Amino acid sequence: MANHKDDFRDHIATVDDEGHRIWLNPKKPSGKFYNARILFGYLLLLIMFGVPFIKLNGHPFMLFDILNRHFIIFGIPFWPQDSEIFAVGVLIFLVFIILFTAIFGRLWCGWACPQTVFMEIVFRRIEYWIEGDSSKQRKLHKMPWNREKIVKKGSKHLIFFAISFLISNIFLSYFIGMDELLKIISEPPSMHITGLSIMILFSLVFYWIYASFREQVCTLVCPYGRLQSVMLDKNSIVVSYDFVRGEPRTKAKNADENSGDCVDCGLCVSVCPTGIDIRNGQQLECINCTACMDACDNVMTSIKKPTGLIRYASYTHIKEGIDKLVNGRSIGYTAFLLLLIVVFNLFMGYRTETETTILRASGSLPQQLENGYVRNLFTVKTINKSFEEKNIKIELISPAGSNQLVAGRIIHIESSDLGQTAMFVDILPENLTGKRTQITLQITDIDNNVLETVKTNFLAPGDMKFE
Repeated sequence: MANHKDDFRDHIATVDDEGHRIWLNPKKPSGKFYNARILFGYLLLLIMFGVPFIKLNGHPFMLFDILNRHFIIFGIPFWPQDSEIFAVGVLIFLVFIILFTAIFGRLWCGWACPQTVFMEIVFRRIEYWIEGDSSKQRKLHKMPWNREKIVKKGSKHLIFFAISFLISNIFLSYFIGMDELLKIISEPPSMHITGLSIMILFSLVFYWIYASFREQVCTLVCPYGRLQSVMLDKNSIVVSYDFVRGEPRTKAKNADENSGDCVDCGLCVSVCPTGIDIRNGQQLECINCTACMDACDNVMTSIKKPTGLIRYASYTHIKEGIDKLVNGRSIGYTAFLLLLIVVFNLFMGYRTETETTILRASGSLPQQLENGYVRNLFTVKTINKSFEEKNIKIELISPAGSNQLVAGRIIHIESSDLGQTAMFVDILPENLTGKRTQITLQITDIDNNVLETVKTNFLAPGDMKFE
């Protein structure tokens, strides 16, 4: 592949030779891919802003209440006791991202990442609307502080902060719930100093990201962008420049029969939100946003050349004309992903609506009663993982014999709440197998439907003899 300039490998496009940041003013893209991204971005924004208002049976559709360790995902409540399900779910998401990236590159970054959606579909479009296209933005930046600059810059940043404040409110609602958020908004600020402070802090962070930090989130901070180099190979489908067809590059007025289709207009660089030249090949900074594809297609159409000089394609397809999507790596990722999905479904299938922990009361000692029974005191904690209140019963089913539970046999638990009680378990000495005997208790609802079975240890008095 021919390159006019090879120093792109030594530094990122947004930093000059002295280490100073190069401020990017990308040209406004236009074309079918940009229009498709806008529509898809609006759909994602509708989902993001709409989900906090959705409720199922009076409960949020999505909630990540970290402080209370209570999560609701797609209307299903989860507790810390479901950590193994959550861990497998996270693994499924990560492996899916790795598999998706290995095959389709950073399609997520260009089309669905919240950073890109907000930056390119919301904030950048407002900037184009107020300040104009890239050339007008640069001119405004160099202009002295006059009325025009103050009005345009001031109104832009005021709108940016207002949108950031709105985003922070929606973002916060995913963690505290929309009801709690509306309560904070409607009541006097003095009653919610902490919540208001967090909201303002989030607003300032979002404002700083979209008004100043911008593409550096993708090129310097995002771990996914950094890891893509180990997830991509020559068979991955990414935004690619067809160097076979495009080289050697020649200005349109100097083109001849030996020239490539690339007219070296530089528009693919002008529209890039991370400032790279896609003709140099796949680079860490490329987020696969398709802006260069639209720009190149528009040029190819104007000079009556076939579109697709820059397109979604793998290096192997451009070099050899074939696709090799099915390879050892993609097969391995797929097999592992399917295995995780099976494990996740098994966990969900065996997941109970309650989870009970029964332990001997701390500091209590076993006692032998006058009637001969040996007594242990136990604490019972039951989490109701469902959205319905429950009345549960506890029954001793092992060891068999004339054993009994005393007190605390029925627990009332509100929806998504924790129920606690204490109970005595009395067992005849002849039913004990030693100093420590494993006993089995069955948890049922009022209709005698078995919810779960719990095992715990029962201790005998220290002076009791066993043959």
